[in-house]
Amino acid sequence: MDALTLARLQFGITTVYHFFFVPLSLGLSIMVALMQTIYVTRGDEKYKQMAKFWGKLLLINFAMGVVTGIVQEFQFGMNWSEYSRFVGDIFGAPLAVEALVAFFIESTFLGVWIFGWDKLSKRVHLAAIWLVAIAANISAFWILVANSFMQNPVGYTIAESGRAEMTDFFALIQNPNVWLQFPHVVLGGLTTAAFFVLGISAFHLLRNKTGDLQPFYASVRMGLIIGTVAVLATMLFGHAQGQRMADTQPMKLASAEGLWESEDPAGLSMFQIGNEKDRTSIVNIRIPSLLSFLSYNTPDGMVHGINQLQAEYEAQYGPGDYVPPAIWLTYWSFRAMVGAGVLMFVLGIVGSIRFFRNNLGNGKGKWLLRLLMVAIFLPYLANTTGWLLTEMGRQPWIVQGLMTIDQAISPNVTIEMLWISLIGFTLIYGLLMVADIYLLQKYARHNMDGGDTLIPWAGSSEPENAENKARYEGAY
Repeated sequence: MDALTLARLQFGITTVYHFFFVPLSLGLSIMVALMQTIYVTRGDEKYKQMAKFWGKLLLINFAMGVVTGIVQEFQFGMNWSEYSRFVGDIFGAPLAVEALVAFFIESTFLGVWIFGWDKLSKRVHLAAIWLVAIAANISAFWILVANSFMQNPVGYTIAESGRAEMTDFFALIQNPNVWLQFPHVVLGGLTTAAFFVLGISAFHLLRNKTGDLQPFYASVRMGLIIGTVAVLATMLFGHAQGQRMADTQPMKLASAEGLWESEDPAGLSMFQIGNEKDRTSIVNIRIPSLLSFLSYNTPDGMVHGINQLQAEYEAQYGPGDYVPPAIWLTYWSFRAMVGAGVLMFVLGIVGSIRFFRNNLGNGKGKWLLRLLMVAIFLPYLANTTGWLLTEMGRQPWIVQGLMTIDQAISPNVTIEMLWISLIGFTLIYGLLMVADIYLLQKYARHNMDGGDTLIPWAGSSEPENAENKARYEGAY
């Protein structure tokens, strides 16, 4: 493999690793804040148990997300220095705001929340977790501002130096792409958190060991309500993104559909086997007119094909191959994302009906509880394939219409350097993933007994605090 392929592979692997943790932190922080809000307003102790239990898992996931995210940002300077040089004036601004404001608030008040149990007043302590949840999602907003510039460049000019320079910071914030991407990501995070809560709660209801199961029933109720609403809203915003894609990134839409030739009306492909070398379809099962309807809300409408767009881009940008690599990957990523979303919505509806009819738990609905345990993986599948579609479908552009991937790579990075760092990152991230899964399943198996938080002596009463602290320090 050449240096460009290795650099792309390295960035792709580190980003997929990172994006495994981010959506759960976004959604679970909101759910924990809601649980604690119910505890503070109602005085219901089981919601305090829930906030502490799910808060432990939030902390583990948050730590892993920070570790993987830091490495990802370093790659802009290591492997993609030409990209950083070209758009650093624009790309760096939202990332700086994210780190200096949003992440600072998030990490600071997370510490306040961890150690503030029974030390701060209930309402001040509640404010801390809400600041964590709000800052986490604002952090995502600023990152998406940067990413949306790559998808739809606005608020810039090309200077005499050849670099892109910012002319309007507020144009970046008002980028229409941001205001479709941001709610889609936040709602996807809520979906991830809801099915995470549902899967672990279903495990405890199936195990049905001695102990108070009421907090897990309450967790199931919250997970079903939030998960069903969130996944439906995620799909609606995804649909809006698809319609915008038809206008601003038609090649991405065509590759997601494996649409080689322009059609009016255009059918939605359900299953396709294509010949990417000849850029033709061998087998293509489609629903007539549905792609035109989804793109324009009318059964008629031209959807441009890959071959016609290639010719248009050659005329506009000059000779080159403007077709995304691995059309099969964008094609099947789209179907995996949508399929996972539909399955989650169906499970949410069925689970809600069963739960509110008291047909879930206490030996009832075991088949559905087992499905909910397995469904914990569905949002991760949707998140990963959605990211692959978003980023792979834009290529060969790294900034749509301004810079291609091959122009962005660092000129002094050798194949040997990339192989060493790629293998190193993959091994380290693999070990971190094993550690994360081990810790999550270890704490997820515990009952909600109102015990401590992730820190062994945090959140206990003073006599227990001293005893636990002494026991912890004695062990080392």
